[in-house]
Amino acid sequence: MEITKKPIKITETILRDAHQSLIATRMTTEQMLPVIEKMDKVGYHSVECWGGATFDASLRFLKEDPWERLRKFRDGFKNTKLQMLFRGQNILGYRPYADDVVEYFVKKSVSNGIDIIRIFDCLNDIRNLQTAVKAAVAEKADAQVALSYTLGDAYTMEYWMDIAKKIEDMGATSICIKDMAGLLVPYKATELVQAMKEATDLPIQLHTHYTSGVASMTYLKAVEAGVDVIDTAMSPFALGTSQPATEVMVETFKGTPYDTGFDQNLLAEIADYFRPIRDEALESGLLNPKNMGVNIKTLLYQVPGGMLSNLTSQLKEQGAEDKYYEVLEEVPRVRKDLGEPPLVTPSSQIVGTQAVFNVLMGERYKMATKETKDILSGKYGATVKPFNEDVKKKVLGEDAEVITCRPADLIPDELDTLRAEMAQWSQQEEDVLSYALFPQVATDFFKYREAQQTRVDQTVADTENGSYPV
Repeated sequence: MEITKKPIKITETILRDAHQSLIATRMTTEQMLPVIEKMDKVGYHSVECWGGATFDASLRFLKEDPWERLRKFRDGFKNTKLQMLFRGQNILGYRPYADDVVEYFVKKSVSNGIDIIRIFDCLNDIRNLQTAVKAAVAEKADAQVALSYTLGDAYTMEYWMDIAKKIEDMGATSICIKDMAGLLVPYKATELVQAMKEATDLPIQLHTHYTSGVASMTYLKAVEAGVDVIDTAMSPFALGTSQPATEVMVETFKGTPYDTGFDQNLLAEIADYFRPIRDEALESGLLNPKNMGVNIKTLLYQVPGGMLSNLTSQLKEQGAEDKYYEVLEEVPRVRKDLGEPPLVTPSSQIVGTQAVFNVLMGERYKMATKETKDILSGKYGATVKPFNEDVKKKVLGEDAEVITCRPADLIPDELDTLRAEMAQWSQQEEDVLSYALFPQVATDFFKYREAQQTRVDQTVADTENGSYPV
């Protein structure tokens, strides 16, 4: 197949995945806004700035309204497409939602400023993508379906080609290979991109993480193989568990047919802006230096970087840090028992936590988490391989009912119920969606917001009647 050589397009991740991967999504809107004007001049294909864990973190830790953040981004980015990450039927939460909630969330995301919605499912069950894709197309947004890349007997080139064709038939506007664990090595990237280019006419984007140390080389081979877009992060928040550095990839392709045409002086100014934020995160302990290094165990155990740190903290809480390697060896076994799913939110947490339980209890599946039971019951959708029948019987019992339909078909519309539940807190139409995804966290935020407004109103009143110094 002849590859057409053209400038490589770049999606910048520093406002979403880069700080999610390195500093637990703690960058505030206030920290981001001053540099937006410069970022808007770069010529990015898109800036990924919303979705993923940013929604939860904004409400829970930063006491910020994520919808207000998005509107401020939209005001600032005059020339650049804004992109978000969307967990299919799970939206930005951790359970499947009714179709009416999914559709309304897509509608409000687009009306508040999102241009490209990257939609994925942790099992690559395309039934869990259908509603979000249709809704995005209806709102005239780009519906990009992201395939969670993983390794295993079932994940052959034929598998990837077949699913790419199905995604095209579904009406998606592009495909992303989402390599959340940094498992895609350079020459395999050549093979994969070429195979998918044969299977579909849709643009192909590649997203990876530097965790295993191969990501920049993987991008080089993927670009040479014809990939259309790559995801990168400005250097202060690149590498480690984040993406390859934007400036490095720009320099790599300079003077070649893939030249981005980006201005390195402008990129340097943007990097200079973010560097003190990175340094402050290092000094405060928010940025763990371990997250900046290469962890080749990712390739040995197929465990994403975020999952590794999660396992460490779980074992530390139990005073069982000496069991770390036992748990790592148990992860692939649990994954196989549960139908060999890709390890990405929430399947990575489900597999990881169950592996910890299996090791600490001294007997496999002596205790199963609710989520393990749900995955074996089909509540998350269909896995690429069958479950381990012995494990299923031990966890669920002999006569347990298992779902074979699309899980959301069993969820009745819930938007009106949710509106009634949170009516007292509603100040904007989007509030019901914040509540739908994180009821308790959103309620706490609404109370905080009300208290802040009361304080401001009191200050204004005191100023006007002369009892407050101006």
